[in-house]
Amino acid sequence: MPMLRSVFLVQAIIVIAVSTLITGCANISQPAPQYDPDKTHRFTIVHTNDHHGRFWRNNKNEWGMAARKTLVDAIRDEVQSKGGHVLLLSGGDINTGVPESDIQKAVPDFKGMNLLGYDAMAVGNHEFDNPLKTIRMQQSVANFPFLSANIYAQDSGKRLFDAFKLFNFEGVRVAVMGLTTEDTVKFVSAENRNNVDFRSPIEEAKKLVPELKAQSDILIATTHMGHYANGLHKINAPGDVTLARKVSGIDLIVGGHSQSLLSKPDRQNGTWIVQAQDWGRYVGRADFEFKGGELTLVDYRLIPVNHAGSKVTLAENREMLALLSPFREKGKKLLGQKIGHVDQHLQGERSVVRFGYTNLGVLMAKAQQERVSADFGVINSGGIRASIAPGDITYRDVLMVQPFGNNVGYIDLTGKEVINYLKTVALMPTNTGAFAHFSDITMTITGDSISRIAINGEPLESSKTYRMAINNFSAAGGDGYPNLVETGNYVNTGLVDAEVLKAYIKQHSPIKANDYKPETVTRL
Repeated sequence: MPMLRSVFLVQAIIVIAVSTLITGCANISQPAPQYDPDKTHRFTIVHTNDHHGRFWRNNKNEWGMAARKTLVDAIRDEVQSKGGHVLLLSGGDINTGVPESDIQKAVPDFKGMNLLGYDAMAVGNHEFDNPLKTIRMQQSVANFPFLSANIYAQDSGKRLFDAFKLFNFEGVRVAVMGLTTEDTVKFVSAENRNNVDFRSPIEEAKKLVPELKAQSDILIATTHMGHYANGLHKINAPGDVTLARKVSGIDLIVGGHSQSLLSKPDRQNGTWIVQAQDWGRYVGRADFEFKGGELTLVDYRLIPVNHAGSKVTLAENREMLALLSPFREKGKKLLGQKIGHVDQHLQGERSVVRFGYTNLGVLMAKAQQERVSADFGVINSGGIRASIAPGDITYRDVLMVQPFGNNVGYIDLTGKEVINYLKTVALMPTNTGAFAHFSDITMTITGDSISRIAINGEPLESSKTYRMAINNFSAAGGDGYPNLVETGNYVNTGLVDAEVLKAYIKQHSPIKANDYKPETVTRL
């Protein structure tokens, strides 16, 4: 127990003590309170978001669900020993990011969440990296509800998931509703969103919140919408700040999607907004008191989970290790095969590929281009999910880079059509997954104009026909790209992008990183 207590004394813990009241909107039609109005009821909301397959610790012995369980169990024991209650919530995106999880359809992750005792999760956009039948399988594994009030079936007009769940603690009724970004339609393949209608979460909340206020004393939204400071969401769909400003009466928003590290809760229109970055690197803890109809946020902490260099290390829970180890070993056997070698670092970090061109972006576009005998290739930076380190390359490395299972395709365009296409794609903003990388095409971008376009070193001819390689996600309008599928000329080869990259690396190994210098675009 001394070790567990020390967890809460770690200097790296980000603590903010708050004494501001959160007061929900009164509803005169509400029945008399079921709770003792003179008693102080204590609640602790524990939260994570954007798990992305990180069920196991990384190669620096950081994070992982086994250490997270040790921490969550300690919090739960502490709170319950003082007569309080705990809700453990997730802001979604359990799927996609680590091959050992991806090839096992995130089953180890959901089983781990069961053992951790999650009470509910928001449906994230990356849940739809899989078809609905896989999501239904995952729901059958999970012992907690998948919540989303704004995802509907197009044919029946009925919600595909529960909109909310009600909890009752000593007569205090707590409603937890789920909301999912409407940008999901841009982020996932057309096949996986067939017959799925992603409606505005804000408009759904406007209708649902009054109903839930009549049924509850505390209203929490677990969302996968993103936190954008001061509501400035740019090309993204509106996020949690806009939700709080436009929909009064939500006490707390447990967020996800933007993978924001909110060391201090953001308060908007009487609503507290929290988010705990991603991957289980932190566990958020919000301690509340409820008395006489008023909810007070007493303390908020983001607690790091075994960060490198931390003075205190959380022991890994043995029961969780026993549960997850077989999944880990199975994944290692499937993914450990060597497929090639590279002499230098291939850059694929999110903080780099969404802001500028990299050698890995060129290599990936080139692999798809070569496979379909195209003249040039285009790939969205949102499809580049990791770097490849110098040395031997394994199948796992490839799946870390391309975990989505998109298909490679192509389309034949006239030079004039290429220019029109580039006027949209080449000018996509930075800091988004839409930012594009290219192979075998050069151009000069000046402000909002494009000039000096050349393909394979030859100036573009407006009447000539060129073949462009591009995956089915982008071709179908993903990330706001022009929809090429609707033209009827796009060919989906059915070849999975990761398999294409794997074959390319095998064929061209050893890879020389300098052969893929990103010199295709000049920005003035």
